[in-house]
Amino acid sequence: MNIQPLLDALDIQEDAARAQANDVRTQIGELQTRLRQADTHLEHLAITRKTVTGLADRLPAVPPDLPEHPDYSRILAVFNEATGPLRAKDVCEALDHKLLPKNIEGTRAKLKRLVTLGILTEVDTGDFVRKQ
Repeated sequence: MNIQPLLDALDIQEDAARAQANDVRTQIGELQTRLRQADTHLEHLAITRKTVTGLADRLPAVPPDLPEHPDYSRILAVFNEATGPLRAKDVCEALDHKLLPKNIEGTRAKLKRLVTLGILTEVDTGDFVRKQ
């Protein structure tokens, strides 16, 4: 029996498997390079995050944008001159609003909005102060 055709067929399959193995090794090398680059990028991002968070407390605080209603800046002016906590009624008086329930409730809503924006703090129920 002539086994040469069988050996030739095996040679062809070995060559194909060797070529496939070399292609996979090349792909693995490229993937390892990409992985190193991604890991390096992650390290740089971690360093950047650490640097930024370390500097964050040194940056001046940026006050949030006030709502457009003109009363908000007037309310803050009242709190800038206040020596203690103010109630909605006190703010109404300082703004020369009539002490009507609708005016007091509207002012209270504005004070609550300033609390939500982080500008004022409600130290006790209904007592507001400027956040330090």
